[in-house]
Amino acid sequence: MLLSDSPPSILHPVFNTAQPFPPLPDINKESIRTQVFTHRSYYGRPNHVFEDHPQDPSPDNEKYEHLGDTVLGLVVTELLLEMYPNLRVGPSTKIRALVVGNSTLADISRMYDLPARLRLHPAQAITLRASVNIQADVFESYVGGLYLEQDLPGVQPWLKALFTPYTIEAYKRVREQHRLPPLPTTSAVVALNSVLSSPPPSPPHPRPGATPTTIGHLALFNQQLQKANRIVEWIYADGTGEGTKTTPIWIVRCEVDGEVYGRGQGGTKKAARNEAAKEGLKKMGIEV
Repeated sequence: MLLSDSPPSILHPVFNTAQPFPPLPDINKESIRTQVFTHRSYYGRPNHVFEDHPQDPSPDNEKYEHLGDTVLGLVVTELLLEMYPNLRVGPSTKIRALVVGNSTLADISRMYDLPARLRLHPAQAITLRASVNIQADVFESYVGGLYLEQDLPGVQPWLKALFTPYTIEAYKRVREQHRLPPLPTTSAVVALNSVLSSPPPSPPHPRPGATPTTIGHLALFNQQLQKANRIVEWIYADGTGEGTKTTPIWIVRCEVDGEVYGRGQGGTKKAARNEAAKEGLKKMGIEV
């Protein structure tokens, strides 16, 4: 398949002398290595079996594939956290899906020539070996077998070195999908890093006479009143002397059907209403 004809889900990062394609780690135990490359068609065992007999476990690679899929998800998720610590979960999930998607894994599998080592039923060998899903599966199976033999320390360094360029490529692609501008140049990145490494500014001190507020009470208060078809009126008082011309303090009284339900004050009208709503909720027997 030509690069220009590749489906858009395949990632093609650049590997070079500065960033070489990492060699495939060896699986030393022959029994694990053999099972890694044994497709279920080789023995023709039935698929719809709940559990193998203890004396006759399935000799194919499906369990290794299942394990490898989980290991890949763990390592790539951790890699994303290390490389892009401020990335939100939604975009992170899209990036991970690209990195560990079958198209990308099959491409990696072919680069390691893993499909050629598969043990397949002779009648199905050509078709199965050319399947993108089977190519991706054998890579996951290899990861699972390596993990089973050498645990996470034996797998993680290899996978991180392998998938770092793929993660960068996927990040750029998802960033474009979100209609964000291209990544900054190297000089801009250095400047950005210096800004990010600077200590954060101290939080602003509250104005004298202002009371720290929480939010959310006003929405709940209004919701309860709407349900009960009650009429609310917000009456603002003259706050002269409570603040300054540039930083006034708003004082409000909340009346529900003509009855005072609460009073509040704040640096904005909304903050003042929220404080009054807090008292109103208490009057209604709602503690939050």
